[in-house]
Amino acid sequence: MQRRDFIKKTGGTTVALGTFPTILTGNSWKGANDRVNVAQIGIHGFGQHHIDQYQSLEHAEVAAICDVDANLFKGTIQRHFTDKGFRKPKTYQDLRKLFEDRDIDAVSITIPNHWHTLAAIWAIQSGKHVSVEKPCCHTFHEGQKLVEVAGGSNLIVQDGAEQRSNPCGQTMADYLHAGKMGEVYLAKGICYKRRDSIGRYPDGPMKEGEKFAFTVNSKNYGPAYTKAYLSNVDYDLWQGPAPSQPFNRNRFHYNWHWNWLYGNGDMGNQGVHEMDIARWGLGVTLPTRITASGAHVMFDDMQTTPNVLMAMYEFPNPEGAGDKKRMLQFEVRHWDHNPEGAIAAETDGTNSYMTSSANTVGNLFFGSKGYMAKRLERWQVFSGPGREPVAGGSGIGNHFSDFVEAIRAGDQKLAHGDIREGFYTCALIHLGNISYRLGRSLDFDPGSMKFVNDAEADAMLTKTYREPYTLPV
Repeated sequence: MQRRDFIKKTGGTTVALGTFPTILTGNSWKGANDRVNVAQIGIHGFGQHHIDQYQSLEHAEVAAICDVDANLFKGTIQRHFTDKGFRKPKTYQDLRKLFEDRDIDAVSITIPNHWHTLAAIWAIQSGKHVSVEKPCCHTFHEGQKLVEVAGGSNLIVQDGAEQRSNPCGQTMADYLHAGKMGEVYLAKGICYKRRDSIGRYPDGPMKEGEKFAFTVNSKNYGPAYTKAYLSNVDYDLWQGPAPSQPFNRNRFHYNWHWNWLYGNGDMGNQGVHEMDIARWGLGVTLPTRITASGAHVMFDDMQTTPNVLMAMYEFPNPEGAGDKKRMLQFEVRHWDHNPEGAIAAETDGTNSYMTSSANTVGNLFFGSKGYMAKRLERWQVFSGPGREPVAGGSGIGNHFSDFVEAIRAGDQKLAHGDIREGFYTCALIHLGNISYRLGRSLDFDPGSMKFVNDAEADAMLTKTYREPYTLPV
């Protein structure tokens, strides 16, 4: 029961806020005076996980959910709220209406990449704290604008790089930055995930009884997007700043990742986690040279992003020996693959978040005193000709709790996901994709944040926006 409704039902009787929680029962009230009311924007896929995580926290409540696909509301409310004894959230189909709700303190954004920055900026402008999923921006310029707007507010703005909250990641960075592995000259991000073909489909809704002909991770994917289903979808709003196109099931839930208009390929999907770890451990921000090569192989389908990609970045290292540079290598593979380093030995054939029997996801670092293998929850350093283990670390944190506690304390550092760091990581993804799409190496000036004498590449740092879904000037 909303507080104002409770007051109405008690004839306007004033109830002290400190005693109000005793009126309600079960899990319907969890935080009293210092509860953070969170709105979940995007409830398909990983948005469901976000709801569960926030609802599990003592000082947070998911007070509203928002999605252009209204078909998702009923099942989501039953699964994550009423069946668990939580009170029903408000529902919004248009995020702009949600931003007008003054009962909402913070928003969690898990919508397609092409919406991330715009939704985050609008939320900040409406006075909401923001946690925005990775990648925080769809283009390089969007990241610059988001950093600018966030920096001009007194709000908590958290990037979705969850591993920043993990003791595993923190001790990894401390070990490397303390020089315990000597001169760390190369970091490698590994993103090998088995991805099936998305197929080809005509524009328009599916026919009644029609099924998807492809699978994702060996499971049949998604509902049948019939005309009746789409009558509850605001597809124009889903497209937002992207060019208006007819509905196609491959330009909707999840498969948008593989279309440049909405996504950034797997380097900007799963890979953004490993890119952040690689950049963090290497201790770099923006590169001076980028070379990327790749292809969309095996499948003749609607995917426009590569499913095999190798990107190399060079950074200056004045304190290093030899050529005075650091290097970051990133590799995406989509099908059968060989595991890499100790990361492979640790998968042991079991499935867990980000590493499984079907996938190899993680990082390698190479230094003058050994090499480090890192996956989500642990890292190990090996040294010498016998590759003996010499150091290690582990531990999983809670990025959701860090966001809520940062809001309660008014301390951005507690969020463990500064939006500027998120931008630097996303910048590498965008620069690598630009190099791939142009088919050539690129020189970049970190000071001006422009390519060196390359107007064609500079034009790809941003995109054209469809009215009224435009960034603020």
